[in-house]
Amino acid sequence: MTGKAKPKKHTAKEIAAKIDAATTNRGGGKAGLADRSGVEKGGHAKYECPLCKVTAPDVKSMQIHHEARHPKIPFEEDKVINLHATIASESSKARPGIRGSHKK
Repeated sequence: MTGKAKPKKHTAKEIAAKIDAATTNRGGGKAGLADRSGVEKGGHAKYECPLCKVTAPDVKSMQIHHEARHPKIPFEEDKVINLHATIASESSKARPGIRGSHKK
């Protein structure tokens, strides 16, 4: 005999978490591809390897990549391409991790 238990109620914290997950750009899927590549919005990938064009969010990650993938070539920080400096992004475009909608 089912249906005799009290119905589960959602807490305010759980509902707020669902709204946040639904309305915040996390940078995934096709919409987040531009964010991850750092081409249009300046997104997650700030630096680009001059040898293989792999992107990384910071210089330390790029150094780790370089030591793992290009061990015979010495790492030179000045040769790493800064994608944010080369691409002028508009301030009106949404950034990754910024709330995209306030729909409730």
